[in-house]
Amino acid sequence: MTPHGCCGAGSHCSAANRSASPPPQPGIIRRGIRFIRWITPGAILVLLPKCPMCLAAWVALGTGIGLSLPAARFLRILLIVLCTASLAYLLLKRVWPLRKKIAAFFTAR
Repeated sequence: MTPHGCCGAGSHCSAANRSASPPPQPGIIRRGIRFIRWITPGAILVLLPKCPMCLAAWVALGTGIGLSLPAARFLRILLIVLCTASLAYLLLKRVWPLRKKIAAFFTAR
């Protein structure tokens, strides 16, 4: 049994034949990790309190560490920026390979 469908008896694989085969499907673990990468920053943004004092209270209840109001305000802004940047990166990583198809779609109209 040969690893590629293009290999026959006595023939050799060429680079074109190997690249034409579809990529293997990702496993369940890889799909789970991909899902977690998208869900984590979104969940943080949804659950993040609007008030810095509430964030300080959450941190105090969860960890036992008290935060000052300026530190809680900075942490809240930092979390918003990091989660937004993370989602933007994931979106760009997903859309960037499709940029030529998208451009061709809009120029064909």
